[in-house]
Amino acid sequence: MTTPSATAGTLPASAPRDSIMGQPNALFVLFFTEMWERFSYYGMRALLVLFLISEVSKGGWGWSRADATSLYGWYTGLAYLTPILGGYIADRILGTRRSVLWGGFVIAAGHICLFAETVPTFYAGLGLIILGTGLFKPNISAIVGQLYPQGDSRRDGGYTLFYMGVNAGAFFGISLCGYIGEKISWNLGFGLAGLFMILGALQFWFSRELFGRIGDKMDAERAAALQAAEAKDDTPAHVVADRLKAILVFSFFTIFFWFAFEQAGGSMTIFAADYTDRSLSGTTGLLFKLLNTAMTVVPLIILSWLLLRLYRNTGGKVWRANLSLAVAFAALWGLCFWMLGREFLMDQSEVPATWFGVLNSFFIVVLAPMFSKMWEEKWNPSGPVKFGVGLILLGLGFAALAYGASGIAPGAKTAQVSMMWLAIAYLLHTMGELCVSPVGLSYISKLAPVRLLGLMFGVWFLNSAIANKLAGFSGSYIDQISAAYSMSGFFMIFFVVPAVAGVVLIALTPLMKKWMHGVH
Repeated sequence: MTTPSATAGTLPASAPRDSIMGQPNALFVLFFTEMWERFSYYGMRALLVLFLISEVSKGGWGWSRADATSLYGWYTGLAYLTPILGGYIADRILGTRRSVLWGGFVIAAGHICLFAETVPTFYAGLGLIILGTGLFKPNISAIVGQLYPQGDSRRDGGYTLFYMGVNAGAFFGISLCGYIGEKISWNLGFGLAGLFMILGALQFWFSRELFGRIGDKMDAERAAALQAAEAKDDTPAHVVADRLKAILVFSFFTIFFWFAFEQAGGSMTIFAADYTDRSLSGTTGLLFKLLNTAMTVVPLIILSWLLLRLYRNTGGKVWRANLSLAVAFAALWGLCFWMLGREFLMDQSEVPATWFGVLNSFFIVVLAPMFSKMWEEKWNPSGPVKFGVGLILLGLGFAALAYGASGIAPGAKTAQVSMMWLAIAYLLHTMGELCVSPVGLSYISKLAPVRLLGLMFGVWFLNSAIANKLAGFSGSYIDQISAAYSMSGFFMIFFVVPAVAGVVLIALTPLMKKWMHGVH
């Protein structure tokens, strides 16, 4: 698998006219490409379970919750498993850049199949999205790393900005696809994601001259450069072996995190749809509409500013790419104002069940700079402690949900729990994610030797795939467990498991420090 640390073909340090916020223009091409792919993935994820369990009279398939969340687990699990194959194809056949391009178009084809609203095309669409994600996801992250020479201090900041693109796409995908799917038409919600994915893939292809040889298929010269980088690594064999053990422990504990975190698209969405009071009226309704407007418009302004900066720097050179982006943003602005205006015209409205998913992306954008500053200046414990704290925070989010659901009678199919509990849960889950996801990727890059970096990222993806499958499997028991015990008891499972795992990992800190041999 191509690794983010590959040095061959990196861009030189950028001159001011060739950079935005001190980063190369090519980073923002990748930023927007990833944004549209995450728009697609999270928009689809927000709708899948709700569409499957919705009544046939309302356009859904009328599946049971167990069957819907089981399919959700298979879908998300395979979406995280295929990147291992996608990285191999990029290395051996296509190169990372062509893999990203083809992945984008395959994903778009999958959404077109979902839009067709037939049983065969629905399953074909899911399969195409899984395959396209496998080509797209690992390789665009690898290209980000290849933009910077070895030791370039801009790399960490580049990945931080790229992560903002991930969450911007997730925010608008859940918000718009979820709203249109729930309020207007399921197939339009699925199809919208495909439209933006096509525009994103086109702008990426039309910007190819900004990348030079970055992302090309591996040739003799690049292979020699990679071998030279590997040859410089003189770390003793026993140290390498110990550090690989540490990576495997980190990767193993991510299973406990993601198996609970990914309830967001399954059992937590069901809880939002059927057990949460989402009706709005009067002052409360107005305040929510104003808050939702601010949450939508402010990110749009920031993203549009970045687009204008990119156009100023590259307008003549890659005008077709910028035109594709301009069309996409015009559509995005139009859809957002249509959605917000439609809600303002209603005296009483209902918060879409999918809306709560946007809170994760919103909280990440707000909290990520604070966590970064905290690690730098206030409190910077070792990786196992950060991981453990993240697992405990995730568990506390489910403890809040369990408390909020404590008044729901066993076996009840509906309830009117306050939206506050879901908001608190998503806040704590996001804080946990910031302690686990970026920290884990950083430790893999620091602990793994160059020759095994791709394999170790593959292990990380493999464990994420296992966790997503377990998320769907465990979520499928929501009805059985809540009937036998209570809805509160169901959510307590997702408090206990990650919280205990977090305590265990913190207890392993002395051993993990020994295995890491000085890596902090």
